[in-house]
Formats: sequence, structure tokens, C-alpha cells
Amino acid sequence: MTEPSRAVFLSYASQDAEAARRICEALRAGGIEVWFDQSELRGGDAWDRQIRKQIHNCALFVPIVSQHTQERLEGYFRREWKLAVERTHDMAEQKPFIVPVVVDGTGDRDAIVPDLFRAVQWTRLPAGETSPAFVERVARLLSPEPFHAPAEVRSPDAAAALHTGAAPRPRAPSATASRPTPRALLLIAAVVVIGLGYLAVDRLIPSKRPAAGTETSAASGQSTATAGDAIPDKSIAVLPFVNESSDKEQEYFADGLTDTMIDLLSKVPDLRVPARSSSFFFKGKNEELSAIAAKLHVTHVLEGTVRKSGNRLRVSAELIRADTGYHAWSETYDRDAKDIF
Repeated sequence: MTEPSRAVFLSYASQDAEAARRICEALRAGGIEVWFDQSELRGGDAWDRQIRKQIHNCALFVPIVSQHTQERLEGYFRREWKLAVERTHDMAEQKPFIVPVVVDGTGDRDAIVPDLFRAVQWTRLPAGETSPAFVERVARLLSPEPFHAPAEVRSPDAAAALHTGAAPRPRAPSATASRPTPRALLLIAAVVVIGLGYLAVDRLIPSKRPAAGTETSAASGQSTATAGDAIPDKSIAVLPFVNESSDKEQEYFADGLTDTMIDLLSKVPDLRVPARSSSFFFKGKNEELSAIAAKLHVTHVLEGTVRKSGNRLRVSAELIRADTGYHAWSETYDRDAKDIF
């Protein structure tokens, strides 16, 4: 690589070489240096040293996840993934480095990957067909600007509006976008209802209220805590909505509602929202909200439940300030499924 500090390392299973090649060509066409050329790979100790050196020197590490990596519990790419994770131990949490890409329908919750991969935003590029938005996102992550954390944790659908260039991530209803199903229509309608509730949420988060323990000095403009420890007050994590119905198919609805809430809130200017993969990491886990908020580096947590009985649907949501445990806002919506609007 001619410029290691701005280079991208593609890590993939051999069966995904064609998809990796498409991604490589798209990035190179965008003027981005990529380490991919298979002609350089000769095997043996020299090959191993070269790969270790490139992972140590690259600016971004792009692991390609697929059904092939699922099926291969052993492979050199897994060593590459571990080396990339090890390197992050010497990095600040705000520094973007690992940018996972899925090239087929493999789900992030079921993927056999290091846990750290789940803490950052994933991008889906079916068969390696790379969108201009993804190329733009990578270019921005490689730019010399000092802070890129919001580009890593925001919802991908909001990325275009926020100029991060993240590729859109398909949600459950998207597979039937051309022919909406009743469940898809119900999801869209419910989001409208919850979206109205968010107007109240937004009013309850003053734009300049300091987080607990971070009183700001007017003279210095800095908090008493270190800059790296300060959690932005205008930050919110949307935890997976819980399906309280006996109908297991409502799990689909609850997950879809969570996805769309993340998308909706990510469109609010200056509001930091962890990505879906980060929030869904805590699905089904019995952890204190304060601990979850600390891990996701947010001040507020939005959680809720979905319950359906017959034709009646109830969606409850509550906004909690994690450092105090107090409710900032809550609302329950009861509607007929046939009259959800």
C-alpha cells in the first residue's frame, strides 16, 4: 500500500473473493487505497508477516461476513478478525476502525463474529455490489477530521442526511416494499403514532442541559470530566421493543418498530443514536439500564412493549434518563389494528 494511514484492509473467506473484488474495485474507483491484490499472497511465513503488517498499518478493517464465513469455523480470515480486534485495544473508543460488511442475507444477531463487531454499524452490500453511499462513507471515515464516532453509530438510513454516506440497511418490511403486506402497513402506521410521541420526547431534552457530573466551566468551555469520558446529553439508545403477545409473529413487528424508531430518531439533528447492531446486542439480556447506557455512551434510553389481542394493538414507550433512573416521558397507544392511524 502506498499510503497505509489511509488504506483499507478487506478480510474475506476465499469463497467470497468475487464479492470482495467488487467492493475493492468500487473503493479504488473512488480513490481509496485497498489491500486486496491476491497476486501478493504467496502463503507461508512471509504471507503471514505481510498480513499482520497490513492489519497493523491500515486505517480501516473491513471484514466481509456471509454464509461462507458462517460455515467455516476455522479459516485464516478468523485470525485476521482477531488481529483487528486486538489492535482496537490500543485505540480510543471514538476512533472508527472495524467496518463490517454483509454480502448476503446473514443476520447480524446470528453471525459468528467477534463481539466487538456487533458494537459498530454493519453495511449490507449484496454480492458485493457497492453503493456510492458506502464509498462516500469510507472516504469520510478516512478523512483527517478528528472525530467520526457519530458516523459509526448512527442509523444507516439517516446517514445520507447526516452526510456520513452509510449504506442503507434493509429492515424486515423492506423485502416486500413493492407489494406491502398488512404487517408492513401496520408497522408504518405504528411508527407514525410513536413518531408523534417523539415530539414530546424532543421537548423534554433541553439542548444545553449538562449530563450529571459534567458541569461546564463558562470560562474554559470544558467539563470537569475528561473529554473522552463525557457522554453527550443529547444522546439516546433505542432498546428492542419487547413482544408481550402470545403471538410469536408479533416479534417481527416489535423488531421492525425498533428499527424504524432508530431511523426516526437518527434524523433529529445533533441527536446521537447508536446503531441497530449496537442496540440489538442487548436484546434478551438482563442488564441494568445504567450499564447499557454506559456501554452505548448515551444519556437516555428508550424502551417499550408491543401487545396485540384480537384486533387491538397496544404500544407502550418510555424514555428514561439513565444516570438518575427517572422517567423523562412515557406514553401508551391503544388502537384498532384496522384503524391504527
